[in-house]
Amino acid sequence: MLQRFFIFCSGADTAILDECSPGERTKYAGIGATVFFTAVMATIAAAYALYTIFDTYLSAIFFGIIWGLLIFNLDRFIVSTIKKRDNFFDELIQASPRIALAIIIAIVISKPLEMKIFEKEINQVLLTEKNEMTLANKDQLALQYTPSINALETEIESLKNEITTKETEVNNLYETYIAEAEGRKGTEKLGKGPVYKEKRDKHDSEQAALAELKKTNAEKITAAEAQVAILAVEYKTKVADTQPVIDGFDGLMARVNALDKLPWLPSLFIFLLFLAIETSPILAKLLSPKGAYDLKLEEQESALKSWVTQQKAQRDILVTTDRDINNRVYADIAEEQELYDYKRKKARELMQMQADAFYKQQKSIL
Repeated sequence: MLQRFFIFCSGADTAILDECSPGERTKYAGIGATVFFTAVMATIAAAYALYTIFDTYLSAIFFGIIWGLLIFNLDRFIVSTIKKRDNFFDELIQASPRIALAIIIAIVISKPLEMKIFEKEINQVLLTEKNEMTLANKDQLALQYTPSINALETEIESLKNEITTKETEVNNLYETYIAEAEGRKGTEKLGKGPVYKEKRDKHDSEQAALAELKKTNAEKITAAEAQVAILAVEYKTKVADTQPVIDGFDGLMARVNALDKLPWLPSLFIFLLFLAIETSPILAKLLSPKGAYDLKLEEQESALKSWVTQQKAQRDILVTTDRDINNRVYADIAEEQELYDYKRKKARELMQMQADAFYKQQKSIL
């Protein structure tokens, strides 16, 4: 039962194989088993690749089975259409397009499994890329907010410096009128005279201005700091909103690109393995000697070709003969006087009827 299934997978004619030896059936069962397991590997590879795209098991399994059936049908077609010939190079030329197709299929089915085998290494590459993208994203978003934040911080610093300058000025005035009272500076007279009073009034006036300046600048600083806090919150929100896009950067294309950044030698060996699996049915068919199945199939095809050629030749002869007979028959009839007289009589009657009809038409017009 299993052997017949694998023979079906090889695309061989079971009616012809039943007339061959067990060894011949075993050979084609082996070819069919290779075709079957190649399709199984293609199904697994496609299911994993599609899982990285759809992220659902049902879709991945369904489309993976469809892809596996497609590969199975292609491989079965490739193997079944290669005919054994007397010259190996003729067989190789016949199989060259199919070998090229097998190479393409091997590339397609090997990539997803390479990604699965090197999944940990690919994840490490993707993690590094995600970290770089996160930093780059933060820098790009910061360019939108940094100028405004810097301008506000500069304004805050300017307001604080203005207060500090005013405080220094008021302190200097305080020192001036105290020194005047102690007789250390100014008039150098001890006591609180008119000059002291003048300097004290100026200090008190500037101190009141300082208090007003502190109040005004404090309100401006509070408003500027609130704007800085709002911009900082907006920046963090923007970063948080864009981070899921970076975190989701692990699709099929990203993993293929990450795989290309890994050392190429292990990937080459895996590709060669799948290439050997994919081309093994074709190579087995090419390298195997011409067996009883091939001879019987060639005999059957030759008999059919001969029969078709014979039938075509007979139809050509039939057409030629019928044409010659018709030519002779019509030639003989053309020589008969009776037929000539009958046709002449009918032609004369027809011309008379045409003349009468023309006369009546002209008369009705007049």
